[in-house]
Amino acid sequence: MNQVTHKFHSGATTYLFNRSIETLPGDCTEKKLFVLTDENIFRLHEQRLKNFSPLVLSPGEASKTQVTIDYILQELIKTEADKATVMVGIGGGVITDIAGYAASIFKRGMQLVLAPTTMLGMVDAAIGGKNGVNIGPYKNMAGTIYQPAKIIFDYNFLDTLPKDQWINGFAEIIKHACIQDEHLFKLLEKHNLDDFIQNKLGVANLIEDNVRIKTQIVLEDEQENNKRKLLNFGHTIGHAIETNHHLPHGHAISIGMVIAATFSEEINMFSSADKERLVNLLIKYGLPVNTQFNKTKIWERLIMDKKRQQDTLDFILLDKIGKAKVHNLPLVQLKDMIEAL
Repeated sequence: MNQVTHKFHSGATTYLFNRSIETLPGDCTEKKLFVLTDENIFRLHEQRLKNFSPLVLSPGEASKTQVTIDYILQELIKTEADKATVMVGIGGGVITDIAGYAASIFKRGMQLVLAPTTMLGMVDAAIGGKNGVNIGPYKNMAGTIYQPAKIIFDYNFLDTLPKDQWINGFAEIIKHACIQDEHLFKLLEKHNLDDFIQNKLGVANLIEDNVRIKTQIVLEDEQENNKRKLLNFGHTIGHAIETNHHLPHGHAISIGMVIAATFSEEINMFSSADKERLVNLLIKYGLPVNTQFNKTKIWERLIMDKKRQQDTLDFILLDKIGKAKVHNLPLVQLKDMIEAL
């Protein structure tokens, strides 16, 4: 078993790699557990989860609302939870976001353990402490940064993961390669999705490499004042497309990365050859690289983006594969570039 602890500014997190969820009671000795999951995970893994008596939520983005948080808080009160109670989120990115947000605000903070069950959750959503809910069409508009005490990486959950969810997660893996790790990009070019699905050791190493990449960035800039913004590559326009066109997160981010690469060509001297490599890699892993979208509605989402600062917006551009930077774009210029797409 591989175990490592990182000390962030707001608290320490222990990563438990290749750890079974059944060890959870022992990992939280003499602690009362309050377990959250969703209907899909509970249906597929009922025998493993039923002893935890979890609160089972509806799956998907529709549950990522303040109404759901209020419901969870009421259930915590009913069970007489206290600050020593451990909130446990077992699920994909939606569940880990909800669990983290609820844990951070209940009695001003309770202990938190996350057990991501998807590729996207393991390589991205559960890492770094960000959580939150959507407000109407606006993604993650309310939330906190609250580090879990532990993250359990139980790779057995991947045995029941549908292929479309593998694809969804690889968008974030490709993002990490683009902004930080050219070697990872070349590894992905060398292989394909089925290579990883069929190789448990290979996918475990891939997950741990991506956790390392994201963790290094968050350790340098937990509150997203500078370098952590790089993790938003593909997400600025991607989030707007996701909410407006109801696309899976990874699909929207894939399209967002292609658009960001196009802007990088125009502004940042990013080579057309590297853009072609990115497009080909996304296609290779089953991700879309374009879609028709309403530019007016996309713009309405963008002007409420969290990275906006009055008349400018921090947009992530690529210098080359493996190196990105934050570019403060005037909104007028950004709007013109969107209109030209």
